Amino acid sequence: MSKLEINDLRVSVDTEDGPKEILKGVTLTINDGETHAIMGPNGSGKSTLAYSIAGHPKYTITGGTVTLDGDDVLAMTVDERARAGLFLAMQYPVEVPGVSVSNFLRTAKTAIDGEAPKLRTWVKDVNGVLEQLNLDPTFASRSVNEGFSGGEKKRHEIAQLELLDPKVAVLDETDSGLDIDALKIVSEGVNRFKADGDKGVLLITHYTRILRYIKPDFVHVFVDGRVAEEGGPELADQLESEGYDKYVKAAAAS
Repeated sequence: MSKLEINDLRVSVDTEDGPKEILKGVTLTINDGETHAIMGPNGSGKSTLAYSIAGHPKYTITGGTVTLDGDDVLAMTVDERARAGLFLAMQYPVEVPGVSVSNFLRTAKTAIDGEAPKLRTWVKDVNGVLEQLNLDPTFASRSVNEGFSGGEKKRHEIAQLELLDPKVAVLDETDSGLDIDALKIVSEGVNRFKADGDKGVLLITHYTRILRYIKPDFVHVFVDGRVAEEGGPELADQLESEGYDKYVKAAAAS
């Protein structure tokens, strides 16, 4: 059983004109087995939520709480959050020249589990995941994200997700830049991760196309750093046809 609870979270960033509040009191609970989709216009705070949960130093928590199974996430270092069971797939994965995918994955797995996986079993597991993600076994010898296409970067993120097996996955625009074939492959990987029923997923996206393959239990509309609307999968369909305009206007009026 796992539960990620976000309560009245407020987050700011430093600007030339001083601190600017980005999240203005976000409350959200992700129980195990649930998939939550966050949608909203650019600049609404979606990615800020993801990076704040993960512990990015750019973001300052000014109020509220985040707990995982009752433990204070905000009091944890970044590596402690990963070991506790949090995973972030970034919108723009960074390159790590000179570090192979295989070494990167094994080092991450060792750090999270506290011991190195047995090499023979690990190689088999890695190759199996790469094959399911339509990646050649030679992919494991390439430097992390160096020269990767957009689709390869996102599939590598899903390989990490499947191999590290966290409690809660935060996926920040994992569908960004993917063609339809890559989108299906990535979605299948997320669905495999979810399959045992005790994982939580927080999926941040602009578009409903990924939600055709990864079915959300709940959809949340972010506008101006707040949750403007919540509902089931039908809300995503409504957003597809109507857009965010009415929520943006309501936020401006208030």
